Amino acid sequence: MERIQKIIAHAGVCSRRKAEQYIAEGRVKIDGELVTQPGLKVDPQQSLITVDGKPLQEEKKVYILLHKPRGYVTTLSDPQGRPIVTDLIPEIPERLFPVGRLDLESEGALLLTNDGALANQVLHPRFEVNKTYEATLQRLPQKTDLQRLEQGIILDGKKTWPARLRILKKKRDLTVIEIMIHEGKKRQVRKMFQAVGHEVIRLKRTAYGQLRLQNLPEGTYRFLGKNDVKKLFL
Repeated sequence: MERIQKIIAHAGVCSRRKAEQYIAEGRVKIDGELVTQPGLKVDPQQSLITVDGKPLQEEKKVYILLHKPRGYVTTLSDPQGRPIVTDLIPEIPERLFPVGRLDLESEGALLLTNDGALANQVLHPRFEVNKTYEATLQRLPQKTDLQRLEQGIILDGKKTWPARLRILKKKRDLTVIEIMIHEGKKRQVRKMFQAVGHEVIRLKRTAYGQLRLQNLPEGTYRFLGKNDVKKLFL
């Protein structure tokens, strides 16, 4: 049983907010009966739901991997008018949403889909789907600082789960560290390094599980098949 506006949104008709408007306008029926209140729960497998007289059709599941550039926000709309990630996929008819976030100045692998169940599996810590990042710092952290991050540190009153780190590049003025976590708190990687006295000057997500960005050009995307989706959980 799901809320009627959620079912309509998942069918790709419109957003949940728009679905609520359609209900208020008397455009939605269940088994021929007019729906007047949003929030009504219904089993879409047992009931016929129509919008403007047309039955809902289950939207095919779509999965894409986008190489998000810096300067784009990971939302479906932005009141400040900044570029949004779905601007990069205008030719895809399905309503896709990003799985997790990359802040405005971060880049790299971003999964977009219309599969809410899969998105929940990827994001929920109990499924332990690893996300891998490359963090560029101005200085090489002390070994003890890296050990603290690996063991977990206190952020916003809670201890982070253990992380895996390795140094990829080490120069006089720049250090690139690979960090793997399975949490997805807001700006978590940046905050983790900040907690040990280091500012991340560039952040790039390179993988979800074993699904890697590889040589996908910045600003482009590719569709994912079943084998690609399986790699998320490896």
